Amino acid sequence: MSDPTSSDRAAHVQEGWVRAPLARFLTLNVETVDVDPEQTYPTVGVLNRGRGLLYRDPVAGSSTSYKKLNRIGPRALVYSRLKAFEGAITVTPDDLPESFASQEFPTFAFSSDADPDFFRILATTQRMWNALQGASKGMGGRRERVKPADFLNISMDIPPLPVQERIVEVIGAVDAQITALDAEADVLDELWWALGREMAATVAGEATVPLASFCDISGGLTKNKKDLEQLDLVEVPYLRVANVHRHHLNLSEVATIQTTQAKAEKLRLLPGDVLMNEGGDKDKLGRGHVWEDQIPDCIHQNHVFRVRVTDQRFDPYFVSGWGNTFGQKWFETFGTQTTGIASINRATLSRFPIPDVPLSVQQDWAGRLGAVVETLDSLRGQAGSLRAARASLVSGLLDRTIDIESAELEV
Repeated sequence: MSDPTSSDRAAHVQEGWVRAPLARFLTLNVETVDVDPEQTYPTVGVLNRGRGLLYRDPVAGSSTSYKKLNRIGPRALVYSRLKAFEGAITVTPDDLPESFASQEFPTFAFSSDADPDFFRILATTQRMWNALQGASKGMGGRRERVKPADFLNISMDIPPLPVQERIVEVIGAVDAQITALDAEADVLDELWWALGREMAATVAGEATVPLASFCDISGGLTKNKKDLEQLDLVEVPYLRVANVHRHHLNLSEVATIQTTQAKAEKLRLLPGDVLMNEGGDKDKLGRGHVWEDQIPDCIHQNHVFRVRVTDQRFDPYFVSGWGNTFGQKWFETFGTQTTGIASINRATLSRFPIPDVPLSVQQDWAGRLGAVVETLDSLRGQAGSLRAARASLVSGLLDRTIDIESAELEV
């Protein structure tokens, strides 16, 4: 039988919500300072999608054109007037040391019936980002801004203080689990790099062979409007640079493209193909992973190299591991950079040196690196699932489709 007192308690905590402008709970509270050329100012920005503060390098007063800066203190709501439409809003940490930002970052103090931690959670929600987008005014791109008065005029459903505090408690428990999983994954990531350094030290002095001596290296599909005029078009999934990361592939969003049947056949990825990126930031050149035929009939774009091992004396996972560890610095050294974009061409990749060590040695190192990656990926996956569950839980609590009593019991 159900407990009537539990139902009464749940109904009680759901009462007292108000739909009101944010001005009911927040007050514009900007403290400006005159820039002193003799001083240095620790500066911060605000990351989009409610992801918190961006900690920038300190700025010398003598090197900035700003005459005034906003002081950013702890437990204050702050947003970027320029990037508010992207969800650049947060509540600053309790232990934030003295920090500063340009006057594009207004700050707000909380009323007595507003819990800063609750509003920090609210800043991570789609409803807040949508509201900021709606309040953004101006003509095109970087001229769009959200003025403080328009921000304070945004209306939202806000619970009474006791419910705010209980929501903070519940979501805080989930956030603690996510933080713990992320911390474990970070430790494993450091272990992976340490293994890579150990591998490089162990095989130092061994003879090397160029990658092209035992691999078929191929560029991917280049978009060509003339292909769309052909009669034998097929639509196939294809991997972009955004899908190819160091020691893993992100296949959550895979695009499709139309090309000819012949090109689709020629570029089809096979299990064991090593994917390596052609361009991007210099420290990301050559990064990639081994394709395991996760998506049938998948091809790759021209900015992703396909390295197909054709000599059974070499292990694709060792080649990939070597490219991701030792290769990071090698590609930085031998890559080229123009207009801010770094790249490696096929000729450079072809001469990438691979240790000519016995297959058993390769497989041993590949297995050790792979075991770390497998556990790391599992932790990242658990954290990702928890983030999705957190978003649903927050949405349900704010919609009042989930009552706080039930949520507490489930966490």
